[in-house]
Amino acid sequence: MHLELDALTAQRRSVPSLRTDIVGKCEDSLATPLPYSSFSSSSVYTQGHGAGYAKLNRKQGTCFVETFPTPITPIKPGAGGWSPLDTDRYRWLQVDLGSRKQLVAIATQGRYSSSDWTSKYRLLYSDTQKNWRPYLQDGNIWTFEGNMNSDGVVRHEFQRAILARYIRFIPLDWSSKGRIGLRLEIYGCSYLADVISFDGHGIISYRLRSKKMKIVKDVISLKFRTTAGNGVLLHGEGQQGDYISLELRRARLQLSINLGSNQYGSIQGHTSVTSGSLLDDDHWHSVVIERYRRNVNFTLDHHIQQFRTNGEFDHLDLDYEISFGGLPVSAKPSFGGRENFVGCMEGIIYNGDNITNLVRRNKVDTSSFRNLTFSCAESNSFPVFFNSTSFLRLPGQSDSDTLSVSLSFRTWNPNGLLMFTTLADGWVEVGLTDGKITVYMNVTQKKNMRIDISSGSGLNDGQWHSVHLNALENYAMLTVDGDEASTVRTAIPIQIQTGGTYYFGGYFLHTNVRSLQRSFQGCMQMIHIDDHLADLRAVEQGLIGSFENVSLDMCAIIDRCVPNHCEHGGRCSQTWDTFSCNCSNTGYTGATCHTSMFQQSCEEYKHQGKSSGSYWIDPDGSGSIAPFRVSCEMTEEKVWTILKNNLSPQTSVTRADQQGKAVLQITYNVTDEQGVPFSWWVGRGNERHSYWGGSGPGIQKCSCGIEHNCTDPKYYCNCDADQRTWREDAGLLVYKDHLPVSQVVVGDTSRAGSEAKLTIGPLRCHGDRGSVVSFSFDVGSERVELSIHSPVPLNDDQWHRVEAEKNIKEAVLQLNGQYREVRPTPPQGHTKLEFYSELYVGASSGQRGFLGCMRSLKINGVTYDLEEKAKVTLGVNPGCQGHCSSYGMHCRNGGKCVEQYNGYSCDCSLTAYDGPFCTDDVGGYFETGTLVRYDFLPEADAFASRGVNSLSGVGVPSEANLTQEELVFSFSTSSGPSILVYISSRSQDYLAVVLRHNGTLQIRYSLGGLTEPFTIDVDHRNVANGQPHSVNISRNLREIRLQLDHYPVSTYILPEASDTQFNLVKSIFLGKVFETGQIDPILIERYNTPGFVGCLSRVQLNSVAPLKAALRSGLAAPVSTHGILVPSNCGASPLTISPMASASDTWHLEAAGAVFPFNEEKASDDGVDRNSAIIGGIIAMVIFTVLCIMVFVIRHMFRHKGSYHTNEAKGAESADCADAAIIVNDPETIDEIKREWFI
Repeated sequence: MHLELDALTAQRRSVPSLRTDIVGKCEDSLATPLPYSSFSSSSVYTQGHGAGYAKLNRKQGTCFVETFPTPITPIKPGAGGWSPLDTDRYRWLQVDLGSRKQLVAIATQGRYSSSDWTSKYRLLYSDTQKNWRPYLQDGNIWTFEGNMNSDGVVRHEFQRAILARYIRFIPLDWSSKGRIGLRLEIYGCSYLADVISFDGHGIISYRLRSKKMKIVKDVISLKFRTTAGNGVLLHGEGQQGDYISLELRRARLQLSINLGSNQYGSIQGHTSVTSGSLLDDDHWHSVVIERYRRNVNFTLDHHIQQFRTNGEFDHLDLDYEISFGGLPVSAKPSFGGRENFVGCMEGIIYNGDNITNLVRRNKVDTSSFRNLTFSCAESNSFPVFFNSTSFLRLPGQSDSDTLSVSLSFRTWNPNGLLMFTTLADGWVEVGLTDGKITVYMNVTQKKNMRIDISSGSGLNDGQWHSVHLNALENYAMLTVDGDEASTVRTAIPIQIQTGGTYYFGGYFLHTNVRSLQRSFQGCMQMIHIDDHLADLRAVEQGLIGSFENVSLDMCAIIDRCVPNHCEHGGRCSQTWDTFSCNCSNTGYTGATCHTSMFQQSCEEYKHQGKSSGSYWIDPDGSGSIAPFRVSCEMTEEKVWTILKNNLSPQTSVTRADQQGKAVLQITYNVTDEQGVPFSWWVGRGNERHSYWGGSGPGIQKCSCGIEHNCTDPKYYCNCDADQRTWREDAGLLVYKDHLPVSQVVVGDTSRAGSEAKLTIGPLRCHGDRGSVVSFSFDVGSERVELSIHSPVPLNDDQWHRVEAEKNIKEAVLQLNGQYREVRPTPPQGHTKLEFYSELYVGASSGQRGFLGCMRSLKINGVTYDLEEKAKVTLGVNPGCQGHCSSYGMHCRNGGKCVEQYNGYSCDCSLTAYDGPFCTDDVGGYFETGTLVRYDFLPEADAFASRGVNSLSGVGVPSEANLTQEELVFSFSTSSGPSILVYISSRSQDYLAVVLRHNGTLQIRYSLGGLTEPFTIDVDHRNVANGQPHSVNISRNLREIRLQLDHYPVSTYILPEASDTQFNLVKSIFLGKVFETGQIDPILIERYNTPGFVGCLSRVQLNSVAPLKAALRSGLAAPVSTHGILVPSNCGASPLTISPMASASDTWHLEAAGAVFPFNEEKASDDGVDRNSAIIGGIIAMVIFTVLCIMVFVIRHMFRHKGSYHTNEAKGAESADCADAAIIVNDPETIDEIKREWFI
C-alpha cells in the first residue's frame, strides 16, 4: 500500500479478514465424524487424554473404538481433549482425514473445564505422512493465535485453501496455569482429481481436433509434484515456428510462447517468463495459463504474472498435437536435449478438455508409458530442517581408519557448519564459507597440524547440493554435486582414527568440543555415514542418536525473493530469515525500491524553493514509467516542464514515401539513464548521496549549478570544469536524515594533473519542537503507529507533502521529502489490507476535523479527484480559500496572515509594528545620550541561532552584501543636530540619516568608489518642529527613492563611479553612534553630540526591526540599549478595523466559536429603551459642537512659522567640493528665505 498527498492527515478504519478462494459452499466438519483411530499424537498424558478425544466441543464421556473382527469395545471415559505427556515444542497431534480434502478453516478449544489450552500453534500438512509442509501465509511459516481459556472457540480461515489428507498440529505456547490442551475442528470438503505418475519416459500426446489449429484463446491448467529440478511439463509447436512450452529449469517454472513475427522472422516473437522457485520440494503446485491474443496471465500457486507476447501476430498456430510430460518424437531438433518430467500431475485441462480423465478412459495416446499408474508414489527422501538453534547427533564407526560422510543440503545462508566429528586425535569439520564447501582437519597426534580444502561456489542458492568427504590411506577427497572431475584431493601425513559421533547443523554448545559455532539454517537429506544411509525415522522414534530443535521429515525452506518484492528492477538477495533489495541505479529507494528519489513534476521542485534548471522527475511516482530528465522553467505565474526530442534544429526533410510524404519519427527523452557520478559521500544508513553543499537530494548539482554562477556554465559544479587553477564548491548539507557524513569518495584523482582538497565542517544541530504527523494501521495482530516530529510548524500556510507506505518488509512515513520514520512490518502483519468502509478524508467520527487545504491525494497509484468530491460534500469547498483569502488585507504594514482553526491572526514578527492587525506603533523616547545598537551576527553565530525566536538574519542575512535595501522610520523632535539612523559595515560602507543644525534632513550614502559620500539634502522643510514625520528610503542598485511624509517621491541616481553593493552590513545605530574603527569624521564632529532627543518609531531595515527588538523583552535578538529609552507611540494613532461578520465567514463553524480579534459583537436586545437612545443622541451632538469650537480657537492661537533654504549658504563659492562647502559654511546664515505657514 502506498499513500501520498499534500497537507493531509487521514484516518482509515479497517476490519481485518482473511480471504478464501473457494467457489461454492465448502464448510463441512471433517474431524468430528472421524473415528478415534484417525487421531494420533506424539504422546498422551494419560489414557483419558488420548488424541481421539480432541474433537471440538467434546466433554467427558465414554468413547468407543472399533476393533475388527471383534465387536465394538468401550474404553475409559475421555477427559474432554488431548494432552501430551510432556509439555514442550516437540509434541504434536495428527489427524488422518481418510483421503485428500480441500481445507478452508480450523477452530480450536482448550481441554474441557480445565486449565489446559494452547495459545499459539503451527500447522503441517501432507498427503503421505511424510515430507510435511508447514502452512504458509504472506511468505512466512504462519503462527496461529490460539486460546486463552479452556472453553472459548477460536476459528481461523486459511488465506488459501490447502489440499491434504494428513494434518499435524504443533503447539508452540500454552497455558501458564496448566498443560497443553486441545480440541479442534477442521472445515472443508471432498476433493476429487485424477492423478497420473510420470517416470521420465511416458508422454501424453493429445491430438488436436484438426491438423492445423489457429488458436486465439487458450486456457491451460494443471497441478504437478516432483523432486526433480528439470523437466518438460507441456509442449506444442507448429510448422511456421509457433510454439508453447512449459518446463522446469533449476526448480523454476518457465513459460515460453512464440506467436511469430513477419518483420524480422520468428525469433523476434519469442517470449519467455519465469515464475516460482524450489518447485522440486515434492509438494503440489498449481499452474494456470490464460491467453487471449497476445495478452497472457501466468499463475503459479496464486501468484499472477501478466505480460504481452512479442511479435505481431495474435494466433497460436499448432500442428497435430500437444504433449504433456515431455517432448514428442516429432519435436524440432531445436527443442532437443531437454529432460522429460518425473513426478505426478493431476487436473490437466486444455481448453476445456480434461486430459487426465481422457487418459483414464483410454482416449489419449499413452503408448510411451512403461507402466501407467493413477497414483503418486511416495518419496524416499527424509529431509531434516535446521534453524539457528538446531543440531542432529548420529552414531558411526569408531576407531576406523576410514572416514566417509555424504549429504545433500539446501540453504540461502553463505555460511554454516554442516558436519563436525571428533577423531581420536583431532577433529574434522565440513562447513559452508562464503558459498563454498570448506573442510578443516586438525590432527593433534605428535604435533598440531591443520589441513584445509575447499570446492564449489555459490552453493547458497537454495538448490539441493551434494557433498561427499572421504578420508583414508593418508589422503582426503572432497566431491561437490557428484562432479568427479572437480574432486579435490589432499594428502594427510598421519593416518586418522574416527571417534564414532557425528554432529550436523552446528548448534551443539553443550558438548564443549569447540568454542566457535556457526549454526546452519537450511535442510539436509540423504545423510550417509560410513557409506550407510542414516535411519532418520529411527532417530524420530528415539531409537538412535538425538536432536534438538530439529524438524524431521520436513524442509521448510522459503524463497523470499520469489515473487520478487523489489520493484523497478531492484536486485533481491536473501538470507534464511529475510530479504533485502539493492536499489542502486534504479532511481528509487526504500526497503522494496518503491519510493521515487525524484519529484513528480517541476511544480513540486518549485514548492521546495528550487529555481529553473534541469531536474529528474518521476510523473507517476512509483508507477511503471522510469524517471527521466527535463528542463524546468519557473516563473511567478507558471512553471513549464520542457522535454527534449530527438529532432535536431533545422533537420532536412528529404526522404519521402510512395505518396510523396516524408515521415519523421519523433521520440522524447524519457529513457536517459542516470550517469554514475565520479564522487559521492556516505551518510546515515550507509547510503550514497551525490548532491553537495547548497544542493539537495536527487539533484546532482553543486550550489553554483543551482544559482547558475558556475565558473564554466556547461557544468553544474566548479570542480567539474577541469581547469588548471583551483576551484571550490562549498555549502551546507542540511538534510538531517542523511547526516552525519561518514565517508567521502572522490574519483577521477588518479589522472595526471588532477588534484582535490576536501574540508568537512562540524555537525551543527538545532531545534527539537514542531508539529507531528502520524500514520497507523492494524492488520489484526497488532497496531503499528509511525510519527514524525517536524522541526518546523506545519500550520505555516505552506504546502506540505505526506507519503505513507506499507509493504511486506516495512512501513514508511515521509514528510516533505526530508523527514522519514521507518518501522519493520510485524512478522504476522503481511496480510493484504482489505477495507470495507468508506474512505474518510479530513475527518472521522470522534476526531477533530482538519482545517486547511488538501491536494494530490493518491492511493496505490490512483489519483482521487478531491475537487469534484468537495462540490457535493457539506462543509468542504473546492479550491483553497481560507480566512486569509478574504480578510488577510486587514494585516497591515507587512504583517502575515496566519490561518487559525476558526479565524485568523496577524503575524507581526517581521514588521516594526504590534497589535492584532500590525497597526500599533512601536516607538521609544530618546533622552540625551541614549542609543540603540542592533548587530548582525557573523555567519557561524547566525547559523547556530536560527532556531531562536529572533528578528535577526531574516530580511538581511548576516554580514550580507546588499544591492538593494529599504529603510523606513518615523520620528519627532524639536532639537538638532543629531543622528537619526546609522548603518555601518565591516568595510567602510555606510548609510546615515542625520538632522542638520537648521532642522533639515540629510541622507549620506558611502558605498565605495567615490572620494566623498553621496549626499541628499532635503532643504525644503524644517522637520525639527515637534511634529511626527515619516521617512522611506529605498535603493535598487544606483537608483535611490526618497519619500518624506505625504510629499511626492523623489528619485536620485548614484554616480557611475560609485559601487552598487553595500558590503558586509554590520550594525544599526539609532540616536547616536558608539563604535570603534574608522567613521566619517563629519558625522562625529557635527551630529553625534549630544545625540538625538525625541521620539523614534516604526524603524525597519528590510525585515529587521531594531527598535522593536530593543523594546520587546520576549524577543531574543542581538540588540543593546545605552541610556534611558522610554516606550512611546510618538503621538501616532492606531488604525482600527471592524471585525468580520459571521454571516460572511465561509469558514465559520459556530456562532460563538470565534477567537479574538474576530468575535462578532453581540447585538443589543430588542427591548432597549428608545427614550434613552434619543437623550444619548442629543448629548453627543452638544459635545461634538463644543469640540469643533475648541479646535478653531487652538488653530488661531498656536500658529508658528517655518522656513527652508533654496540657495546654498555663504562660503560655498570658495569651496573645492560640496563637502568643503558644508564645512566652511555658517549653518545659521541664510541668503534667501521663503516663508511658509504651518498649523
